[in-house]
Amino acid sequence: MNPNVPVSDIMTRSVITVNPDDKLPKIRELFVKNNFHHLPVVENGTLIGIISREDFLRVYYDLSRQTTGKTWSDKSFVHLNASGIMTKDPMILDPEDSIGLAADVFLANKFHSLPIVEDGVLTGIVTVHDLLAFSFNSPVETGKETEFEE
Repeated sequence: MNPNVPVSDIMTRSVITVNPDDKLPKIRELFVKNNFHHLPVVENGTLIGIISREDFLRVYYDLSRQTTGKTWSDKSFVHLNASGIMTKDPMILDPEDSIGLAADVFLANKFHSLPIVEDGVLTGIVTVHDLLAFSFNSPVETGKETEFEE
């Protein structure tokens, strides 16, 4: 695997996003309907945050513990929005940054996804899954040339 390959070669380009004012029921529906774990929050095409499935479930759990019952939890749930649960100003990569850099960021920060932003606009997302899929479908590069003696 060549760690110098740009993340643009492996990123997901069709990214489902939400707006900061979108309510939690919509976010829940997107997580249930799609097989992803991260949901970028954009405003006028600009990335302003990200919501992980874990962030969403933590809020849902906290609501259930802080309220007096299911009816009250449900009422509170429908009034919360994306901007209230997102991680603001997430770490990003440029499309030309290398997959080696993405791997370093994943390992150093225990992240599982990185939005890809070019000129302030969200252009894709790369995940640990993308990196693993690329790694196991690429030829292994040892960095050494083998010499054969006759």
